[in-house]
Amino acid sequence: MQFGIFSVGDITPDPTTGRTPTQAERLQAMVAIALKAEEVGLDVFATGEHHNPPFVTSAPTTLLGYLAARSERLVLSTATSLITTNDPVRLAEEYAMLQHLAGGRVDLMLGRGNTGPVYPWFGYDIRDALDLTIEHYALLHRLWREDVVDWQGRFRAPLQGFTATPRPLDGVPPFVWHGSIRTPQIAEQAAFYGNGLFHNNIFWPQEHTQRMVALYRERYEAHGHGAADQAIVGLGGQVFVRHRSQDAVEEFRPYFDVAPVYGHGPSLEEFTAQTPLTVGSPQQVIECYAAMRDHVGDYQRQLFLIDHAGLPLSTVLEQIELLGTEIVPVLRREMAVGRPAHVPDAPTHANLREAARAGSDDLLAAARGA
Repeated sequence: MQFGIFSVGDITPDPTTGRTPTQAERLQAMVAIALKAEEVGLDVFATGEHHNPPFVTSAPTTLLGYLAARSERLVLSTATSLITTNDPVRLAEEYAMLQHLAGGRVDLMLGRGNTGPVYPWFGYDIRDALDLTIEHYALLHRLWREDVVDWQGRFRAPLQGFTATPRPLDGVPPFVWHGSIRTPQIAEQAAFYGNGLFHNNIFWPQEHTQRMVALYRERYEAHGHGAADQAIVGLGGQVFVRHRSQDAVEEFRPYFDVAPVYGHGPSLEEFTAQTPLTVGSPQQVIECYAAMRDHVGDYQRQLFLIDHAGLPLSTVLEQIELLGTEIVPVLRREMAVGRPAHVPDAPTHANLREAARAGSDDLLAAARGA
């Protein structure tokens, strides 16, 4: 399994001090977070894409390209990149170029985006979001696999004899995850192409996550990519950790209570009882996330959101240290126990390249439509 960090890049005042970081400080903090994740042995850093305040993550490839130069083994991803309002031609070219510069340490999580005003800024209508997702990805999929593309659709100018450049590294496109919280059509899209489904379940009860992942696995098998338990699944999560659970709750509560994403609503206790948010000791986090596969089966990627709600950088780096040294090593061991041999590992450029060279349908069958 892969474990890592994802950030949405929000700028939120610290409720305990009233201080709001500058945009430059927030971006530099995200760099420090990614490098700390690599230092403590985590596998993935993913950044969101937003074009509206209070976020600073409008250009994921710029941030990820900088991180590629500063890191050595970290897989660089998105959480998510907008398949709706981005031109698929630009996505094909930008992420293939990033793939070359990062030596293959790149994959791409795609999402629709749920901020209505963003759509007209880029010439689209949010009511077309699902149709945009389907059409734009169909084109992106072809651009990475066909040297010359003729294409005509509803939402962008037609292409005639077009070749996206650079071509994917080693002829192997970046692996694609389709990010979704509540939309069955996205689970179907991921299954149709044999791509990964990333279910960002941070605000949802476990029963909802179970249903979405089960639908994706069922449709994955129906489309002939392999057995249902070979489908490539990723989950989101949220944690705040201290060695004493009481200290974690006391320290995190003021951040939770006023956070833009869930403040002024359910209490911290209600929210942690109903969602994967875990505020407590390392052992409590281990118990919560080790149990995830009881709900969704063996899966390939677990990402944690920990740098939001105005938490200061020093606190976030402490959280990453605890994840990397006390929590994730135990989760790796526990997740490996009883894992069937036919369940694929998380897709990487190296194993996708070897599968392509071998002409194999067996290795990472779920990833072959990446």
